Formats: sequence, structure tokens, C-alpha cells
Amino acid sequence: MIMKTPAQWHEDDLRTIENYRPIDDDFMRALFKNDLPLAQTVLRIITGIDDLELISEETQYDAKRLQGARSLCLDVLGTDSKGRKFNLEVQRADKGATPQRARYHSSVMDVEFLQAKQEFTELPITYVIFITESDVRGQGKLLYSFERTDIENGTLLDDGAHIMFVNGAYDNKNDTSALAQLVHDFRCKRADEMLTPALAEKTRYLKDSPEGVSEMCKAIEDMRTEAAAQAEWGKAVKIAMQLLTMGVLTEEQIAQATGLTLEEVQELAQEVQKTV
Repeated sequence: MIMKTPAQWHEDDLRTIENYRPIDDDFMRALFKNDLPLAQTVLRIITGIDDLELISEETQYDAKRLQGARSLCLDVLGTDSKGRKFNLEVQRADKGATPQRARYHSSVMDVEFLQAKQEFTELPITYVIFITESDVRGQGKLLYSFERTDIENGTLLDDGAHIMFVNGAYDNKNDTSALAQLVHDFRCKRADEMLTPALAEKTRYLKDSPEGVSEMCKAIEDMRTEAAAQAEWGKAVKIAMQLLTMGVLTEEQIAQATGLTLEEVQELAQEVQKTV
């Protein structure tokens, strides 16, 4: 296996940055990181709430109240001055933007933000928004917006839960709406091709300024390091599972040999027992 030099890695990273688009998950997180004004602009355009005023915004928000359930990390989570919660997700793969996933995101936000002893009527209004690379709903629309309704007469349930899918493949040259322009921009690699000033400005900073490029290179390096660590952990788990199946070492010895914690080995031992 040929190892790349730091200079070669750096050249690769620069090419990666050059080819990034806002629809790419890694670049999207960099765009919105610590940028409340940009998040506010994008959410205003998508929701049509012109007076939406964000008071907090966080990228890579790990839901904290899911013990025993499937974990979930939200790409962007925002709260506005009225207490409404907004979850913005970018999904390039169709399988990552199913109605069931959107439903789970909405449910997790309910669990996350309703505290003990609060009334159910105190649930915050929530918006789960998926920006997808393809038209996952298949009807050619720019925006698909869903709320629960009475299927007989169409009246709204008015439970405060909103789910939206933004069609990233929408390309109607006659549509000059702010949302159509935003979708166009999410497919662009270069800031000077973009039509939404706030998005173009942040893209220009991250791709064209020395400070922004340095930030992006550091982010890519961190992701590479994390991926390598995850791969090493996966190898250690595989070895531990083999040793547990063989039954030749104690759990403490396996932990010492693989670098896993004793708790991790004990959890793996339980999995092995289920297969016996």
C-alpha cells in the first residue's frame, strides 16, 4: 500500500473543497456551523416565514433523550424567538429521505424538547426539512409540505408538526422565486454562480479565502482521522468477537489485547451469547 505524503493529502483536500456543493453533507455542515444569520435566511426562504427570528443554531446536534432507542444526530437544529424548532437536513441518497425517517426526526424532536411534567399542549411547533438531491416524491414540485389532516374533509389536525421535502433536482428556468434560486445554489460549486447572497458569501469565504480554506482543510483532516479511528475500532471489535467465540481468554484479557474497554467487551459477549 502506497502512503500519501502530507503534501499529497493537502492537494487532495484542495480538490475536494473545490468540488464541494452545499448539497454535500460535509460542506453543508461547514456552511452552517456557527452561522445563525445564514441558517435564518435559508429557513425563512424554505418555510415562507418572513419574520422568522432565530435565537440559537447548532450543527451536528446529538439527541440526548433516546436511551434504548436508535440514536440520531441532526444536521442543523435551530430555535426561533417563538420557541419553534427547526431541523434542517441534507440528503443526497433517496434512502436517507424516506417519510419514515422524517417521521422519526419529528418524533425525536418531540421527546427531546418536552420536559418532565410539562403538558402535551406545551410541545413546541416543529419543522423537519429535508433538502434532497433528487425528487424523492416524484411529482416535479419544488416543495412538498406535509401536516396531519382529516382524510375525509382535509381539515388540519393542527398538532404543530410540519415535514417538508425540498426538491434539489428542481430546475425550472422560469421560476425566479427565492426558493428556486436557493435550490439552484445548492447544486453550485462556485460562489459566483449562486443567486442567494448570504449563501454565496459564506461559500466564497470557505472556498476562496485563506482562512476559510484552512478551516475546510482542518475539517477534512479531522473527518479522515475520525474515519481511521472508527476503522481501527471496527477491527478490534471483529477480533474481540472471534476471541469471545473461541472462549480461550477472559473478558479482561480480551479488553487488554484489543484496546476495547471492558464494558464494550461485555456488551459484545452478550451479543455472542445470543447467537449460541
